[in-house]
Amino acid sequence: MGSVEEKTRCAWADTPIYVDYPDNEWGRPTHDDCELFELLVLEGAQAGLSWLTILKKREAYREAFDGFDPAKVARYDEAKVEELMANAGIVRNRRKVEAAVTNAQLFLDVVEGFGSFYAFIWWYVDGEPIVNRWETQADMPATTPLSDRISKDLKKRGFKFVGSTIVYAYMQSIGMANDHVVDCFVREEMVEEL
Repeated sequence: MGSVEEKTRCAWADTPIYVDYPDNEWGRPTHDDCELFELLVLEGAQAGLSWLTILKKREAYREAFDGFDPAKVARYDEAKVEELMANAGIVRNRRKVEAAVTNAQLFLDVVEGFGSFYAFIWWYVDGEPIVNRWETQADMPATTPLSDRISKDLKKRGFKFVGSTIVYAYMQSIGMANDHVVDCFVREEMVEEL
């Protein structure tokens, strides 16, 4: 394979951080519950902001949220929330911080009921990624009937910041939906791995 510059990628992969993330993570199937929780928190934090902003804050989030261990985050009290609200390294939105704590508690409920969050979330696609064939990023929808359904189910369970647009972004980030455009080298790698 050629150098980074020679590879054909999704058009949004236009900065170093935006090259590493889609090349090595975005759209690749994620089965680890801590990673699934991390991306759930980060996708919720991104609401109304750019994903680049969140990626730049990712390491600060990992430190602030105990490596995204849902069992630890689920035990955060008001003092910890106040500590997080003073942390300039993360998005200091009280609703988003409190949602992360609530979602951690509910995440653990799902794990208890299904054995893992992975088993729960990937059930919606029978354990197999949806492989789309978008010509350009503009062709990708912001939501789908499936993201609508998952969003509704998560909201019924009490999860916060899980609207259909956030859920579809989550599906993309954890690899439930392979939305790399058709000429992106990553898409082809992932299709070959199936």
